[in-house]
Amino acid sequence: MGLRGEVRNTDMDQVVQDIADPSMTGADVDPVPSPAQRPALFARYGDLSKLRYDFPLVLVDGEGGGRFLQSLTSVVDGILREVAPPDAAAEPLRRQVLRLESEIRARVARDETGTLSALWKQVAADLIAEKGESVFGPLATKLDQAREALHVDGTVIDCRENTPYWVFVHIWTEVQTGKAKAFRKKVDALIMKLSDILKADFMNSDKAHTREALQSSIGTSFESAFDFAAMSRVLSRGPSEDRLSEDRRRRIHAVLQVLQWQRFYGPGRASERRPDQPEPYSFVFDGCTAALDSFRDRLPEMLDFVKALTIAELEIQNKYRTALHDPVFARFDESDLSEDQLALFPSYLVCLRDGHTDPTETVRAFETLASGLPVKVLVQTDDILGATSPEPPRSSFGAGSARLAAMAVGLNDTYVFQTANANLCRAHERLVTGMRYAGPALFAVYSGATPSAAGVPPYLLSAAATESRAFPTFVYDPAAGPDLATRFDITDNPQVSADWPVHDLSYEDGALQRIDEKIPFTYVDFVACDTRYARYCEPTPQAGWRDNMILAAEYSKLAPERGVEYLAYILTVDAGKALYRTVVDNKLIDASRHCVDAWRRLQELGGIKNSYADRLLARERAVWEEQKALEMAEQRAAAPPAPETAPPTEAAAAPAPAAVVEPVESDEPETVNPDEAWIETARCTTCNECTQINDKMFVYNENMQAYLADPDAGTYLQLIEATESCQVSIIHPGKPRDLTEPNLEGLIERAEPFI
Repeated sequence: MGLRGEVRNTDMDQVVQDIADPSMTGADVDPVPSPAQRPALFARYGDLSKLRYDFPLVLVDGEGGGRFLQSLTSVVDGILREVAPPDAAAEPLRRQVLRLESEIRARVARDETGTLSALWKQVAADLIAEKGESVFGPLATKLDQAREALHVDGTVIDCRENTPYWVFVHIWTEVQTGKAKAFRKKVDALIMKLSDILKADFMNSDKAHTREALQSSIGTSFESAFDFAAMSRVLSRGPSEDRLSEDRRRRIHAVLQVLQWQRFYGPGRASERRPDQPEPYSFVFDGCTAALDSFRDRLPEMLDFVKALTIAELEIQNKYRTALHDPVFARFDESDLSEDQLALFPSYLVCLRDGHTDPTETVRAFETLASGLPVKVLVQTDDILGATSPEPPRSSFGAGSARLAAMAVGLNDTYVFQTANANLCRAHERLVTGMRYAGPALFAVYSGATPSAAGVPPYLLSAAATESRAFPTFVYDPAAGPDLATRFDITDNPQVSADWPVHDLSYEDGALQRIDEKIPFTYVDFVACDTRYARYCEPTPQAGWRDNMILAAEYSKLAPERGVEYLAYILTVDAGKALYRTVVDNKLIDASRHCVDAWRRLQELGGIKNSYADRLLARERAVWEEQKALEMAEQRAAAPPAPETAPPTEAAAAPAPAAVVEPVESDEPETVNPDEAWIETARCTTCNECTQINDKMFVYNENMQAYLADPDAGTYLQLIEATESCQVSIIHPGKPRDLTEPNLEGLIERAEPFI
């Protein structure tokens, strides 16, 4: 079953749509020996090339609209907005362009490479030939019209094992190209001004007035019209005090040579390449050792260049003083290099790949980042699970190379970004920010190209790694602000407040009845994609389903003594789309618990469910409640006693019969305080939306209608999410109770329509 619909984002909230297909069934099926199982939420995924989503990517040459990466989908959408507005007249053109896009997508998926313009031209020619029209026919005219609106170009790539390398080298190159332009502009201006100083000095010299010098300045065209010997005799010489000193002249010549022969960016317009001039340095390496060695080897040239640059600026302003500046530049060494001066030079890009690079280089990467040098390190991981022996790994951050990102956050001045291959397009701004960061930067990327997850495309597997919290996305940007709240961000993860993201699953049971469920996508679901872990999974068709089976996410919350009563399972499908409950071993449950524990620690760093804030809030609430109780006790003690009343008379004791009014039960407060959260319980339709978000904050009463059991059992963000997802708009969030919760300003704005 192929994917339907349009996908723009890489998290499963966007990738996973409603699953409802007659071919997917839980009907009784004869057990198949060790069927190839995949998570049930993958059921709709077949040929990804049939879908419009984040891939293929266009590695844009130059800044195409400010972006170095654009998805093919977004490029084509931009063309259609320009040439095919949404009306009937433009529909034929729209269809033809979308057909061309689909063919480009299919070819890239088959490993065809090339620029977007070249692929467009080739595919257009093939479509025209297939339709049997001449090159000047209507189809050619329409496609040419669309191609004129193609304002970006670059290599087109799919999501595969080499994608992280291609993307990072491309972004690094584009960022360095921008630095090179600014560098050459600055250096060329200095070269021209210094050359003008030497030229003016020469014009005051005797050599400038010789017959030969005058003749060469005029050229051969008017040679017969002048007597250059006579001109040389009559032209006056400038006074000797107007000449440069020999010391200054040598210094300017030396500075010019350094500026013109620098190898960091290559020569600019003011310093044309000479035949004997060496090639510019390369700054892309496959190991940290080579990068650090190169930096040390080039350090003397960097120092010479910085000194030449500074001397040039002083000479142009005629502010160089030999007695003052000579001793300063004689002592100048690497300790005197400022951050701004280091930023003039290209940064070093090191590309490491776990399983391909020497393992010692991964260890050296931490040492390199700790040095504070402007080194950008890509650590690509293809396998975050590893072998099953002796047991499934407990770390949710996978292999050692992936854990490096969590460790690097502790370096404080290192930019750290961890993400999955599927997220690279949407992470464009994060990538560019890290490449432009003045200090060291680490990029940890899971490619999804795990050999033991056969049949699962890298795009889907890498997105699942983020979804399952096995490889969460986070960024630490030291330049973003002074504290952790501004520097550390995990909001690029799906359903960031929950342990596991929850999704809708629809399928048909054995009686051909539609079943709708909400199921979490967990670490165990991700592990089930890997054939090495098949021995920990036992697929069970519907005929074998039992009442004591519970979802793995719920099982992991049980106390150990209760776990023996149940079997933990996840929902999976085989190649024929038959639905199974796959019972999983406790080893996977233990690994899942460790994964969610690591995720909760990450949430705390990101300001979500912070245990310190919760404790402080609990203490403050206890103090407030104690003070309130004392005040109420004092008020009762100070109140005057109630007056004594006479006993009722016999007539008064027998009141006249009156109509009986039954009390009306209601969960709504008698007086609504707009600052407090509440629910119009009587209008609840039992849609489960709020309880799925937080079943401790939102609870059903005996009539299966929701009420707000404990507003402090979750975050204000969860309360807002429940409010927005409520189908009948009966939840009123009030004001936030925890004033330390992140992004309160935006949450309060979202809450206003419902208060």
